[in-house]
Formats: sequence, structure tokens, C-alpha cells
Amino acid sequence: MQAARGFGALITGNRQAASYFDFSRRGLIGSLIALLLACTVTAFGPQFLGTVTPGAAPRALLLDGMFYLLQIAVGYLVLRQLKREDGFVPFLVADNWATFFTSILSLIVMTMGLPADIAVLAVGLLVLLVEINIARLIVTLSPLQIAMFIVAQLVGSAVGLMILIALMPEMAGVAPPV
Repeated sequence: MQAARGFGALITGNRQAASYFDFSRRGLIGSLIALLLACTVTAFGPQFLGTVTPGAAPRALLLDGMFYLLQIAVGYLVLRQLKREDGFVPFLVADNWATFFTSILSLIVMTMGLPADIAVLAVGLLVLLVEINIARLIVTLSPLQIAMFIVAQLVGSAVGLMILIALMPEMAGVAPPV
């Protein structure tokens, strides 16, 4: 319940957001469990809604895992450059919980029957808002540092996606060259 309140505080920009999360080792492990549940919901949720594509769930799990590793690697590198490694575990905890609650919200939005473009835009804007507020309220970065942190994660994700598609075109639904 505390993490849900923290997620709500991140959405609203409440300066007390950090007080709702547990940044201890126990809190980190709990957030990792929540992240695994989020990945499971994201991967298997569409099957429950009747949009079944053979092999989609394992691909989604693999993609989630790869992007998560890329995100934490880029996040750590940026925080290290900023000499703010102390913010790494709080970032992970808050981000893991945010991913958990965002995946549940995404599943709810999918069941509402909204056009896919609108749903993706709404969830994307929510994720951007939450990521900015994690950098601002949890990691306590300055505005320029927040911009660097967010841009680095976006660029890192884009580069990772391009590499992934080049190495495994079937992951993106692209047929390999003949």
C-alpha cells in the first residue's frame, strides 16, 4: 500500500514521495518482485484479453528483461558521471514500483477499448511524468541533471532496440533477410 501511495505521489509531484518507499535491501527485493509481476502482467495480459499471438509472451519477457538491464546500466552510468551513485538504489526501487503500477494501469486501459494510439500516448506521457518525478523527488537531481538522466535513458533504449532488431529481427516481428 505504501508503494501505491508513493506512485500516486510521483504522479502528483508530491515532495513526500520518497517517504512512501523502502530503500533498504528488503525494499529493493520487494520492488524486484513487483517488477517480475509487472513483466508477467505485460507479457501474458494480452492473452487474457483475447489478443493471442503465438510466442508473444516469451518474446515480451525477453524484451522486458533486456530493456530493464539496459535501463539500469544507463541509469547507473549517468548517476556515476553525476557523482550521485547514492541515488541508484532509490531510483531502482521507485522505478520498479512505478513499472508495476503502470503495467496494471496499462492493462486496465487496454480493457477499456480505447484506440491503441490514444492508450499508448496516455501511458507514455504518464511514464515520462513519473520518470521525471523519480529523478526530481527520489534521486533529487537538478533540472539539468534530470534532463541528462531522461535523455540518456531514452537514447540508451533506442540504441538497444536498434541493436536488438539487428541481432534478432524476429523479436521485432521483422522477417530475417533471405
